[in-house]
Amino acid sequence: MGKGGQRQENGHQKLYSWDEIRKHDLKDDRWVVIDGQVYDVTRWSNKHPGGARLIGHYAGQDATEAFDAFHNDLAAVKKYLKPIHLGAVDDYKDEEICKDFRQLKQTAIKMGLFEPSYTFYIVVLGHILLLEALAYLTLVWFGAGWIPFLVSLILYSTSQVQTGWTQHDFGHLSVFKPSKLNHALHHFTMGFTKGASASWWNHMHYQHHAKPNVIDKDPDVRLEALFVVGEVMPVKVAQEKKKSMPFNLQHKYFFAIGPPLLFPIYFQFMLFRHVITRKLWMELGILFLYFTKFFCMYTPYLGLGWTIVYYFAFRCLESHWFTWVSQSNHIPMNIRNDESHPWLKLQIHATCDIEKSFFNDWFTGHLNFQIEHHLFPTMPRHNLYKIAPMVKSLCEKHGVSYQVKPLWTAFADIVRTLKSSGELWEETYREFHSD
Repeated sequence: MGKGGQRQENGHQKLYSWDEIRKHDLKDDRWVVIDGQVYDVTRWSNKHPGGARLIGHYAGQDATEAFDAFHNDLAAVKKYLKPIHLGAVDDYKDEEICKDFRQLKQTAIKMGLFEPSYTFYIVVLGHILLLEALAYLTLVWFGAGWIPFLVSLILYSTSQVQTGWTQHDFGHLSVFKPSKLNHALHHFTMGFTKGASASWWNHMHYQHHAKPNVIDKDPDVRLEALFVVGEVMPVKVAQEKKKSMPFNLQHKYFFAIGPPLLFPIYFQFMLFRHVITRKLWMELGILFLYFTKFFCMYTPYLGLGWTIVYYFAFRCLESHWFTWVSQSNHIPMNIRNDESHPWLKLQIHATCDIEKSFFNDWFTGHLNFQIEHHLFPTMPRHNLYKIAPMVKSLCEKHGVSYQVKPLWTAFADIVRTLKSSGELWEETYREFHSD
């Protein structure tokens, strides 16, 4: 059991106040609340499939809605809760917004929106493999001249981006009922087809979903040395640091070090560090297979030097594509400290949608419905648009802003937000360090 605290007895059920529960939010002392019941997850967090950090983000808080969102088979998962059960929350109250959201999810289940179309995923995987094959065959048929090189590069980059959107579905367990099948296809698409780590993706991405745009919890908006975003982070960095990047210029240097370098440099380093430091030898083996396949296919036609150039060139192109799409839904939204909002408000405050069209759906991997994806992370992506009108109605009922933008407006908002956040940093910096 966690440390200290007052508790009350109600028959055989121990009751804990919220004041007591909130004290247990430390790395070596973690309690969470699920459906009004209190659980000590201190030891279990290291065994948690989603990682210790993920479950730790809800330490001392109500994790009911996050628990429901991430797990498809709740009955199977709940059996792990019995040994760590402590008691119940004293005077536990279920908010109206939470009740309404649960009702909406039940409606989605009855509509069959959590049922995948296998035809859709066969077509998606088929077009990815076709693009990759055409990238290779372009060099085989036409040689390594500049035009074939560039055509092949564009085809391979497109294949890699579309693989990224598709591995995302397997990673969220939204395609197959058995988790093992999702995991197997996740390793195939993320590892063998894309040359990245499925475990590293899970480690980072599930934290993002659990607490999107929450400072020090969402890895995508952690306090880094290169950019400050939102209204809280620029002030915090300006107050704490006398020497730092010229963040007032970040909307300009973003074009040089943001999209171009995220995949070729940062992600390459982080995923290999994750695999090696955690001794994930199977994943390291899959990565070895990917690079063996890639260099054996392309070196005979490009030579070793140009094959390396080709590799970093397509990583740079897919980095641009991924960065603009992923940040358009999040960077312009609220980025704040953890305020323990209900699931609907937490996700809506951190996300926005992009208008639906055939091109936008394909270009973003259906992540133009980012709001719906964040609310229902295990829903197959081809069904997200169907739940959107009901989500919008629920937001209107509870006075929550539901934003939908044109694609280019969303892209422009990234730069606009970086500029305004940089100006806020500059203003605060001058105020605190004028001497």
